[in-house]
Amino acid sequence: MFKPTPNPPEDVSITPYESLDSKKLHEAAERALDYHLGPNPDAKAKPKPRKGALFTASSDLNTETLLANASEDLLAISAIAADLADDVEGTRRSVALALSRLADGVQLMVERALDQIDSPDPKGRQVATA
Repeated sequence: MFKPTPNPPEDVSITPYESLDSKKLHEAAERALDYHLGPNPDAKAKPKPRKGALFTASSDLNTETLLANASEDLLAISAIAADLADDVEGTRRSVALALSRLADGVQLMVERALDQIDSPDPKGRQVATA
């Protein structure tokens, strides 16, 4: 009797990936699995977090949310520094008051940026809203 296909190899130590055909089949299966089960290739890749960063801001927060939270934090810093200035005297009081004033100034800049987000003007001027 004539067999059209040869017998399988006797050696069991040969892996099924030794032949070129089985490698192609394996690669095709991997591509199919990656396509159906892998991450969506159209999805926006998230930026890698910086190494050594203890705190990070979520990448899905918009600018207005970030500025609003920064404004509130600056108000808190200013209040803490002003309260500290009431409890100390001399140069320590001057330092605490300086920190409070710096926080107030930065807070005003953040508020200005928030105003510009609310009513943008191509020339950079604030547009009055009624």
